[in-house]
Formats: sequence, C-alpha cells, structure tokens
Amino acid sequence: MTIIHETEVPEVQHPGRFMRWLANENSLAAKNLSVCVIRVLPGETVRPAHSHPNSEELIYIINGSGKVMIEGEVGDVKAGSAILFEQGKIHMLKNTGNIEMKVICFFAPATNVDNYKTFEEISFPE
Repeated sequence: MTIIHETEVPEVQHPGRFMRWLANENSLAAKNLSVCVIRVLPGETVRPAHSHPNSEELIYIINGSGKVMIEGEVGDVKAGSAILFEQGKIHMLKNTGNIEMKVICFFAPATNVDNYKTFEEISFPE
C-alpha cells in the first residue's frame, strides 16, 4: 500500500498557482494517470492559457470560487464543481473569490508541465 500526504510532496510555484504532484514519476507511481493539487490565491489566474495535447484533465474544486475559461467560453465554479478539460482544449482558471482556491487535477494518461502546450497570447476574458 502506498500512501502519501500532500505536505510530503514539494510545492512548486508556477505562474498563478502553487502545485504539488501527488501522482507522477516522482511520487505515487500510477501507471495511467497523474494527479496534482494546486492552490490559487485570490485574484490570481493560472497562466498561461494552455492545453494538454496528449491527455484530458478533470479538475475538482475543493475550496474557493472563481471562473474557468475553455476555448473562450467562461463559466462560474465553486467548491464541489468538477470540470472536464477535453484533450487539446485551451483553458484557464481564475480565482475571483476572497479566499484561496484549492483544486485537485487528474490527468489521463499521465502528463507533466513539460507536456503542456501554452498560449501566451490568450488572456482570461474580462
């Protein structure tokens, strides 16, 4: 049995979020997926806009609220929301609330930040 606690995994800062990989090549070695937990501070946007050319991503909002953009379409999210980013779809997440947003992100098949396709020219719609 392999069990880890998120605080046992190093937290890495990326633009607009702090990330801990719970399941990847360096932690729980799942064969078919990868999982990370992110923290997004109030007013921050996970950037740049990006897609996952080789994976789909499902995120689950544990805490906080905000907005998500998928292919230019914007929707509201809050604790308890699950959002699917289909493979290759450009997306962003923004914390519009006044508390930290905590999100768990599931990827299948497994991916990492090196496999993200980024779109620096796309901003979160106002």
